[in-house]
Amino acid sequence: MQSIFNVLIAAALSVSAHSQAQDAPQLRPDWGAIFKKNHAQGTIVVLDARTKTPVTLVYNDERANKRYSPASTYKIPHTLFALDAGAVRDEFEVFPWDGVKRSFAAHNQDQNLRSAMRNSAIWVYEIFAQKIGEDQARQYLKKLNYGNADPSTAKGNYWVDGNLAISAYEQISFLKRLYQNDLPFSVEHQRIVKDIMVVEAGHDWIIRAKTGWEGRYGWWVGWVEWSNGAVFFALNIDTPKRLEDLEKRELITRAVLKSIHALPAP
Repeated sequence: MQSIFNVLIAAALSVSAHSQAQDAPQLRPDWGAIFKKNHAQGTIVVLDARTKTPVTLVYNDERANKRYSPASTYKIPHTLFALDAGAVRDEFEVFPWDGVKRSFAAHNQDQNLRSAMRNSAIWVYEIFAQKIGEDQARQYLKKLNYGNADPSTAKGNYWVDGNLAISAYEQISFLKRLYQNDLPFSVEHQRIVKDIMVVEAGHDWIIRAKTGWEGRYGWWVGWVEWSNGAVFFALNIDTPKRLEDLEKRELITRAVLKSIHALPAP
């Protein structure tokens, strides 16, 4: 009996080790050339789920595990929270511009969910935050297991200036669940969020994504949708030149995705 028990334990350990080996990310130091070409420091995590066994690829694994403020990438879960809490009815509800002139011209107009996501109109999401409140936001964040799930802040918006933080790996985990309609929210609301995330589409692929910028660093997170599956990505880079550095978020990510044929070459 003891020998059978030992065999079963050994088999279980073997399966566990094999599973961990499959789940271990593959390091891609060669992608460093893309970052260097664009004069950027940062990380990118890619989960290629187009095959039966998804593969996680990463450049700068240490940074990929470090949590940063999500900045405007938080508009993805924040939209789910707003829909669930009734802070917004649907993607067609209009939020009249308050007349305050902001530095980005696209913010100075009426917004709906689609335009607020596309233009990253922070004032719309400040309305949502006020209606939802910190306590309910914390409950939602814990429900999602989103980063450190801490919406507290001494000043400013908690997703930019506060304590909320998330890593690139955690971004990928969240995005994968959204793609699969596997978040603890209504499927209808998850579909609305995915619909307003569309950035670009070809005849057989779609990019659903969101940028983010905290000031010192920026994000681009999302996925490329293909008929045989999705390729998820989460990029985080330093932005010492501020606005001048922002285009690098997409330039680097697109180059990485093209290198694994997750986006068509020009």
